[in-house]
Amino acid sequence: MAISENKRIAKNTLFLYLRMFLTMAVGLYTSRLVLEALGAVDYGIYGLVGGIVTMFAFLNSAMSSATQRYLSFDIGRNDIQKLQETFNATLNIHFLVALIILLLSETIGLWFVNYKLDIPPDRMIAANWVFQFSVFTFILNVIQVPYNALLIAREHMNVYAYVSILETLLKLIIVLYLVQADSDRLILYAILTFAVSFIIRMAYKIYCKKKFKESIYKFYYDKTYYKELLSYSGWNLFGNIAAVARSQGSNILLNLFFGPIANAAYSLTLMVQGIINNFISNFQTAVNPQIVKNYSKGDKQASLNLMFKSAKFSYFGMLILIVPLLVNIDYVINLWLKEVPKYTTQFIQLALIYSLIETIANPLMSVAQATGKIKWYQIIIGSFIFLTLPVVWIVFKLTNEPVNVYWVLISNSIFALIFRVLFLVNMIGLSIKNFMTDVIFRVIIVSIIIYMLFTNYQFDQILNLVNFILRVGAVGFITIGIIILLGITKNEKKMLFTILKKQLFKIKE
Repeated sequence: MAISENKRIAKNTLFLYLRMFLTMAVGLYTSRLVLEALGAVDYGIYGLVGGIVTMFAFLNSAMSSATQRYLSFDIGRNDIQKLQETFNATLNIHFLVALIILLLSETIGLWFVNYKLDIPPDRMIAANWVFQFSVFTFILNVIQVPYNALLIAREHMNVYAYVSILETLLKLIIVLYLVQADSDRLILYAILTFAVSFIIRMAYKIYCKKKFKESIYKFYYDKTYYKELLSYSGWNLFGNIAAVARSQGSNILLNLFFGPIANAAYSLTLMVQGIINNFISNFQTAVNPQIVKNYSKGDKQASLNLMFKSAKFSYFGMLILIVPLLVNIDYVINLWLKEVPKYTTQFIQLALIYSLIETIANPLMSVAQATGKIKWYQIIIGSFIFLTLPVVWIVFKLTNEPVNVYWVLISNSIFALIFRVLFLVNMIGLSIKNFMTDVIFRVIIVSIIIYMLFTNYQFDQILNLVNFILRVGAVGFITIGIIILLGITKNEKKMLFTILKKQLFKIKE
């Protein structure tokens, strides 16, 4: 990895982490307030009904991947004319996607909410209000995708971070207002969430129009190019349908088998999982444009090297975050929430393990996307992911244990990772030996040692917040030490210490 790339990725990651630290703190605090204001049943309804709209996200996700890939590819080739054509084409397609999602939501989605979900009769009117404003919010997010993708492709991570911080603060304001409100809080929360999305959508659009001339809309239509974009998106479509089925389909099955309380636990788990995942995805977001740009220049080995580093350092970064959390899970949950829905602790523990595996898989997907040859990759991997849903249904039928949803997800993720690696061998010449030696072997050794160390040690009961902070620091320090000792190569250690040394000198100056 070139020095300039290291600096660029480090700078972009710093801005994204600035955003994430604030988002995490406010997100945990607001989720507690929202749960208290709405109650477990209404909180579960909000997560469930909003999830029905998200089920149509496969259309948007398919185009999002194409948008990000093609914009980064054009920038890598320094083709400004093509970049402008790509942006306008993807914006047109996203408007079409938004229209399709609106039609699907107001027909299939509306029917499913009113006739299939387990919602208390006295909350059906509120559930329909939530559904409508969830649709409006989601459509705004769909139209916003090309602007977000352009910011990331142009590597303006500071703006992305600042606008996200604004969004976080606005969400804090509406939650503080929600707690004091006398009207139906579930309906009010849905309306205010839509208002925040509208403000953020306008902020991104205004900035892009001022800074990037390619974002100024001009109608563009080239049948051949649209066909190429839609063909690429079409193969992504199957994989995204599978991913939505895995996530929101599991949420629906939890509702049908165990009711809204299980949905409340699942929604809280997704929030914690999302916060932890975002810490790592920020690093991957900074790396991914470089993977695509290197491939566009014909430097496949540089793309693979970035993928190796992204997979390994993402895993270790998440490990540093989740080990202190898992060791102190009961104290953290009770510190965070006044009312803890049933199953929440077990869901969170297993969800974090599942996220660790997915952390390795995501950089592999970025390399596959860079090649543009994703037909069979998406068909095979998507099939494995899609199988999660029928397997979860069978497991629920046989065991009647909601926590088993995450055991199914973990098993499925491991098998999917194996097939991702095998596909990249043929797609880009990935060396299985190098991947196993540099990534898999090291993460397994580190994980086993950490597991044996912290499961065999009997911790004293946490007496107060100071005791908790000291324990988190100690566990985190030990985890980092094991990673440095066994998880990274000599060259990586040298690079790490060089970066740290430079940062220390800057602080002294």
